[in-house]
Amino acid sequence: MFLNQWNKLRHSKVFWPLMAVIALLIFNYFYIPGFFTIEIKNGHLFGTLIDILNRAAPLIIVSIGMTLVIATAGVDISVGAVVAISGAMAAYLIGGTLVVNNGVQEYVSDTPMALAILAALGASVLCGMWNGALVSKIGVQPMVATLILMTVGRGIAQLFSEGQIITVYYKPFSFFGGGYFLGIPFAIFVAAVVGLLVYLLMRKTAMGLFLESVGGNMESSRFTGINSKKIIFWAYVICGLCAGIAGILISSNVKSADGNNAGLWMELDAILAVVIGGTSMNGGRFYLSGTIIGALFLQMLKTTIYSTGVPPESILVVEAIVVIIVSLVQSEKFRSLFILKMGGKRKKGVIQSNEKHAAS
Repeated sequence: MFLNQWNKLRHSKVFWPLMAVIALLIFNYFYIPGFFTIEIKNGHLFGTLIDILNRAAPLIIVSIGMTLVIATAGVDISVGAVVAISGAMAAYLIGGTLVVNNGVQEYVSDTPMALAILAALGASVLCGMWNGALVSKIGVQPMVATLILMTVGRGIAQLFSEGQIITVYYKPFSFFGGGYFLGIPFAIFVAAVVGLLVYLLMRKTAMGLFLESVGGNMESSRFTGINSKKIIFWAYVICGLCAGIAGILISSNVKSADGNNAGLWMELDAILAVVIGGTSMNGGRFYLSGTIIGALFLQMLKTTIYSTGVPPESILVVEAIVVIIVSLVQSEKFRSLFILKMGGKRKKGVIQSNEKHAAS
């Protein structure tokens, strides 16, 4: 029974990303003191592992949305800009005005917080609808269509912030990205809920099957009666919504919004997390669990690099080298060539050894 489960896991797409995470954990156990230490302070859990989960939450959410888009053989490089738009809009609407109540000074929200968050999420959904309409209805290439919003969206975010960093003084807003629930950072719960809802939508309804069918072969899917354009459209809408949620978490965590730098290059990390997780850029089958593992691997890798004292100017190079190694190991063709080459060397060594014995 155990052997069958092991063989099933070994041949799954999540096996190699999972092995990469385990390898990092083993490395950190020996080289970073206290990496696995978790303490309780003021009823909250603190530790490196908790920090990794907390910081990875926005990337996990964005990567989940990106998975659906890539499953349609598309890509959304505007998610970083949508993160900036969502965070800037929420911060701009909430802000914080100093008032005096019964002799006590406190900050109140300029706009009801629930309304501000709904407006920010609504804006991110509109961004997703824009991308989806360009790709599915008009037929613009996904890279070009989302490149438009990537450029314009960053400008829209800066319009909200007027080119400045917006500081949010209303304390309840900081709970989403910096608060705790049951002793665990609330952002982790948000990422878990988003992952669960998307999983239920994709695996417990026909949406996931349609998505894989459209990504595998759009024309065949159309002939079987699947509305391919509608499926692609909603994939981009969900991706935009996920980016909006991540934007609120990031803005809440730092209690401010930076339209210029918020979510910068986040689309690249999201694409990388999806690919490391086993989903092909050619579309078709997708693996949400693999995407989550890929996002955790990237965040853990960054934490490891910073903790080991790598010079700042070398961090990106080291990160790229590790990612390349993981990607190569994940490739079945590369593993076959590597094993074949090692087998040839071993065989050649045995032959040479036999020849030496025969000569003696």
